[in-house]
Amino acid sequence: MRDDKCDVVVIGAGPSGTVAAALLQAKGYRVKIIERQHFPRFSIGESLLPQCMEFLEEAGLAEVVKSAAEIHHFQYKNGAAFVRGDLNADFDFRKKFSQGPGTTFQVMRAPFDQLLAQEVERRGVAIAWGHELVGVELGDDLQTLDVIDEAGKNYTLQASFVLDASGFGRVLPRLLDLERPSSFPVRTSLFTHVEDNITAGEFDRDKILITIHHLHKDVWFWLIPFANGRCSVGVVGENGFFDEFDDESDLCLREVIDSEPTLKRLLRNAKYDTPARKITAYSSDVSQLYGPGYALLGNAGEFLDPVFSSGVTIAMKSASLASSVLHRKLQGERVDWQSDYADTLRAGVDTFRVFVEAWYDGRFQDVIFSKNQGQEVQAMISSILAGYAWDTSNPYVEKSERRLNTLVEICRQS
Repeated sequence: MRDDKCDVVVIGAGPSGTVAAALLQAKGYRVKIIERQHFPRFSIGESLLPQCMEFLEEAGLAEVVKSAAEIHHFQYKNGAAFVRGDLNADFDFRKKFSQGPGTTFQVMRAPFDQLLAQEVERRGVAIAWGHELVGVELGDDLQTLDVIDEAGKNYTLQASFVLDASGFGRVLPRLLDLERPSSFPVRTSLFTHVEDNITAGEFDRDKILITIHHLHKDVWFWLIPFANGRCSVGVVGENGFFDEFDDESDLCLREVIDSEPTLKRLLRNAKYDTPARKITAYSSDVSQLYGPGYALLGNAGEFLDPVFSSGVTIAMKSASLASSVLHRKLQGERVDWQSDYADTLRAGVDTFRVFVEAWYDGRFQDVIFSKNQGQEVQAMISSILAGYAWDTSNPYVEKSERRLNTLVEICRQS
């Protein structure tokens, strides 16, 4: 057994963990990341939003990503395209209401996450690869963590504060009994990577493509292109939708794709060379986002739905907010985690929530395919789709539900 001490322990070396670590290390704190796996490793959440680039810039990581884009086949992204039957709609994120970047990348997460982790390691952040947090004693000033290394040996780690960036691993929510059911229905996501062989001109690779099933408005597909002729393709639906298809994941995914004419045509020459993966009941929530000695970042706190690719954006936003509050706390200032962190973070999450709920009940789909939005309104909607869900100067952020419902009525009347 050994005793280690540092200022901040971060659980997880994904995007929220590395952004938080970079921000705190730059302030002079001793930061240690505990990561259960070894990188590179597969992860979902490949279509970044432009708002992510601001957080990467803040953490000093944006140039690292940009300079490695060609090497790792990160695909330039400037918007989102939607298809429902014969209807098509495009949103150009460069023509948005909010200030900030209008472009970003679509990335294979294995090299992307490894790139960020290697960079924070290079800057002096210690990462314990293959180590797992198995117990914790929390207090106002000193946190004691029970960690097991990959050889099966336990050791104790002490820190002033713990940030849980463990994503779907949800380490502290499980250890502290913070998990609670999500308000969203149980849905399943089935996905893989393919060599897409899409004919040039059939598809704008600078945009993510969201296709709605022609018979089921609550079933949708993503197509996320990478710069090497491959793409991520997946489908999301409530569990009952999949009952009519093959039980085996690879065959099920192929059958579901072939059940949607638009996507079947687009991927007619695709080579399915990677086993399909499945995630069920992915939406999650917690009773609280912080407590004595800890805060939850990104998916460790709450995950809504993959439909607008908001997961990584929310994760990086949480890292930015929590790091700022924690810095002030460690400097001896009195901080209010509820107002400065939890309420602020959830304000943007709740904006996304309004649009996710409206997507599945069809209201937002009707807005997307309407020709009666007007350029100004479309720019405001484009800002939210680009990740700027905390920009309260945008009327569709400040009063999301009321504004959206009014817009739905206008679009449906037209």
